[in-house]
Amino acid sequence: MEFLLLGLSDDPQVQPLLFCLFLSMYLVTITGNLLIILVVSSDSHLHTPMYFFLSALSTADIGFTSTTVPKMIWDIHTQSRAISHAGCLLQFSLFYLFACLDNSILTVMAYDRFVAICHPLHYPVIMNPRLCYLLLLASVLFSVLDSQIHCLMISLLTFCAHVEIPHFLCDPTQLLRLACEDTSTDRLLIYFISVIFGGVPISGILYSYTRIVSSILRLSSTGGRSKAFSTCGSHLTVVCLFYGTAIGVYLSSVVSQSTRQGALTSVVYTMVVPMLNPFIYSLRNKDLQRAFQKFHSRTT
Repeated sequence: MEFLLLGLSDDPQVQPLLFCLFLSMYLVTITGNLLIILVVSSDSHLHTPMYFFLSALSTADIGFTSTTVPKMIWDIHTQSRAISHAGCLLQFSLFYLFACLDNSILTVMAYDRFVAICHPLHYPVIMNPRLCYLLLLASVLFSVLDSQIHCLMISLLTFCAHVEIPHFLCDPTQLLRLACEDTSTDRLLIYFISVIFGGVPISGILYSYTRIVSSILRLSSTGGRSKAFSTCGSHLTVVCLFYGTAIGVYLSSVVSQSTRQGALTSVVYTMVVPMLNPFIYSLRNKDLQRAFQKFHSRTT
């Protein structure tokens, strides 16, 4: 059985523009995140919990975009939009895995900033290498569980022949609409799972930043406040981008009846946010900038 991914547009004149645009964005995303990983691993001064989790986030971003964008670029190039049932399950399984991993790592990074600002004297003891690896392992296991639950639910559905998905990826919400059976129970279960696997990380981030802001406001020094805010400013920007766009996609799917509108909105958090993350973390980070310069001088 095959599905057809209808993509973003049927206009033949728009296809070359979409191909060049998405290929450029994908190459920038891969290059930027790979540079973050290489620079952090090559500079001993950056072997700290914050940059360890930043490397993990860059790895998750590479996997996140690579599950959908290469397939979309290939479909535009070949004008063949077919994807097998097994390929569809694999695609959205990996998509949910890396999306949830992004979500979990952002939560762990918020906890890292909370410990650094609220308990600075105990930071080296609390955020030891063993705890960092355990937190990363827990994030991976949490993401695998979320991914496999979604995959199991969709794999049990039956579909009619010639299923056309008005999206550039195998979106579970679209697959539920196209199934040849009553999926009301499955919809409720998916929303319930999304609340759990999305609500827990969001609650952790909100709690961490509530405590961080409270601690910063108690500082008497203006310089200390600005330094503390700049320490977590990049992470907070990425959090707002990631959750803001994800919530925007959800609200647009609820308010708007246009399925193509939801696909266009999905481009923002599947491609734009992972592409911007390396720039956000490096533009105002002097340690990363110095490490980039060292790495560049060594390679040239």
